[in-house]
Amino acid sequence: MTGSSAQTTALGYFKWAFIVTAAGLLLGGWLGWQSTGTIGGMMTVFFICTVLAVLEISLSFDNAIVNANKLKDMTPVWQQRFLTWGILIAVFGMRIVFPLLIVVIAAGIGPIDAVILAASRPEEYSRIMLEAHLPIAAFGGTFLMMVGLTYFFDHEKDVHWIAWLESRMARFATIKGVEIAFVLALILGFSRLLEAEEAVVFVHACVYGLLTFLAVEVVGGLLDASQQTMSAAAKGGFGAFLYLEVLDASFSFDGVIGAFALTQNLFIIAIGLGIGAMYVRSMTIMLVEKGTLSEYRYLEHGAFYAILILSVVMYFQTLIHIPEVITGLGGAGLIGLSLWSSIRHNRREMELVEDDTRGRRRVEA
Repeated sequence: MTGSSAQTTALGYFKWAFIVTAAGLLLGGWLGWQSTGTIGGMMTVFFICTVLAVLEISLSFDNAIVNANKLKDMTPVWQQRFLTWGILIAVFGMRIVFPLLIVVIAAGIGPIDAVILAASRPEEYSRIMLEAHLPIAAFGGTFLMMVGLTYFFDHEKDVHWIAWLESRMARFATIKGVEIAFVLALILGFSRLLEAEEAVVFVHACVYGLLTFLAVEVVGGLLDASQQTMSAAAKGGFGAFLYLEVLDASFSFDGVIGAFALTQNLFIIAIGLGIGAMYVRSMTIMLVEKGTLSEYRYLEHGAFYAILILSVVMYFQTLIHIPEVITGLGGAGLIGLSLWSSIRHNRREMELVEDDTRGRRRVEA
């Protein structure tokens, strides 16, 4: 395959993302014109949509890698269902329904009233969303921390990036519930840094996040086990789909809340984050079909370290404000470092193979 065709193939994965980007930015520009009636207002909304899309991509790149890791073990049917139904749930569910649901619960109003509030009184809508940040961060941070720790606390894991740390975590994995004990200890530690009422909300939200992770694991295992017949062909069915949807939701919390720092308009947020979600979907498909995870052995490690960092950042956000750009750059930096380490490893392997080949030729000569 030539470099040109390889490039075309890679760009082909992002065809729908480019189409959604064009449609979304045009819609954002139209909303800006309708709300302000000026070119300046239209360009401002256009710019905000672009920044939100980049924010979503930077925060969710590790999500694409984790999705690809799970998808590669799913049946083609369930892979396709996740990449079609899943993206609809991710874009419309988490970027539109989820923020509305928070306001419905927090303000005690109906869904239609929440939509009217978002359209007519965006400042009030934003205030309610930001007030709900503590339990959201606690819930999402706990779920993501369990995802990250479960990857490293695995006694069958034999490929280590940071060997001195990961080898020890793999050995401790033989102790049942070690990751749960670690998370509970961390929850108690953070709760002591909060005021009494906030601490209660924090602990409750964390426990719900922990129970949700365990419930998804149990329900997913039961559902997938019930689908297996004579072989492992049914591996990764509805249970894996459910796991990925909850994982996507947890990744979305940070981006949705952070978006209100740029705009209070729910519809602009949905457009910007929706565009970003399409790129995450395209990256996921490319990673699965091109076998990138197997080609770069430490890429998964970087993604799961980024998840752990994000979970800790979400905990700290209950105490202080941490700009989302720092979270995004931190995750991207870890993934970039793991990619660089993978490339170095591949080069060393190739050099060893070449040295071995040359040695055998000398012996034969």
